[in-house]
Amino acid sequence: MFQGSNALTLDAKGRMSIPARYRDALLADERGGLTLTRHPDGCLILYPRSIWEAKRTQIAALPASARPLQRLLLGSALDVEMDGAGRILVSPELRAAAGLTREVMLLGLGSNFELWDREQWEARSLQDVKQLDPAVLEQISF
Repeated sequence: MFQGSNALTLDAKGRMSIPARYRDALLADERGGLTLTRHPDGCLILYPRSIWEAKRTQIAALPASARPLQRLLLGSALDVEMDGAGRILVSPELRAAAGLTREVMLLGLGSNFELWDREQWEARSLQDVKQLDPAVLEQISF
C-alpha cells in the first residue's frame, strides 16, 4: 500500500529515484518492474507491473466508445525497471506529455503512484481542495 507525497528531482537524463520506503517492497514483490503511463488529469501514473497487467486487461476490454482512453493509457504505457540505485527513467515523451520539469511530486495512492510536475501539483491540489464534495467529507470521520 503506497501513501504519502515525495518531493523528488529528475536528473539531467530524466531519471528519478524511487523513495527508499517503497524500493524494497517493489524489488521484492515486482523485481523492480514498473509501468508508467499518462493519466487523463495530465500527470503520469506509475504502477507496479503486476497491478498494471490487471489494469491493462480491464482497459483493453473497454467498449469501442472508450478508444480515446485506451489510446491515452495503453498507447502511452512504458515498462521501466529500477536500476541498481533504485532509479527509473521517465522517457522524454512522457516527461513532455505531463509537463515534467526538474522538480516533481510522487504521490502514493494505494496500489499505484501519480507523478506530477511540482508546480502543476501545487496548483492542482489547491483547486482540488476547493472542489471537495461536502457529501463525501461527511462520510469520513477525522
